[in-house]
Amino acid sequence: QVQLVESGGGLVQAGGSLRLSCTASGFFLDYYLIGWFRQVPGKEREGISCISSSDGKSDGKSYYSESVKGRFTISRDNAKNTVYLQMNSLKPEDTAVYYCATDWLVNCRSDEYHVAALYDFWGQGTQVNVSS
Repeated sequence: QVQLVESGGGLVQAGGSLRLSCTASGFFLDYYLIGWFRQVPGKEREGISCISSSDGKSDGKSYYSESVKGRFTISRDNAKNTVYLQMNSLKPEDTAVYYCATDWLVNCRSDEYHVAALYDFWGQGTQVNVSS
């Protein structure tokens, strides 16, 4: 079964850290870019980070939105078929459901990596709550 599964969410105090995982089954994650998004009720899904594949054609780039730059880090562990999102210095406004997704391409779109409509395969999401 082809799927993406997010995990690692939970409740943390402001200033704390969490590491989210996006694990693939049924396919090799290292061939494809992965984007991380988050969504709060009543708002659009916000693209926060993207990592290009580790395929030989990859540009090896990662992108971050201004809202998370300097606090979040995206990385891969191909042996575990997993992409991570390390989240540090968390703020109450980081509270959201976090999703990973792919569009089955190799390289993140530098100007559109944050556009949710361009991704067509999603995980089910993991809830992150940051208390003040």
